[in-house]
Amino acid sequence: MSMNDAQTMMVYDATKKSMLVSYVLWWFLGMFGAHRFYLGRTGTAVVMLVITLLSIPLTFLFIGFLSLGAMGIWWIIDAFMIPAIVREQNLKLASRLGGGGLSMMM
Repeated sequence: MSMNDAQTMMVYDATKKSMLVSYVLWWFLGMFGAHRFYLGRTGTAVVMLVITLLSIPLTFLFIGFLSLGAMGIWWIIDAFMIPAIVREQNLKLASRLGGGGLSMMM
């Protein structure tokens, strides 16, 4: 392993996405899309955030319960999608770093 390979591995280790962090964010702030922001899915994270923030005050009119229910379903589905999203993001990172051997080590 050359010095450049070691540096590439250090950069990869420092910037790769963590499954544990993803699930902690999903559990505590998942309805607000925090795990999706962390995993680079900004567009859908903003959608989750906006729907949740609009739904909370609308619960006083009972309309918000429907959208909060939909967000709950989305939140549960994301629990099963997180491993694939983390893997995809880490493979993209390995590819950007140009580590052909790096992706084989994962």
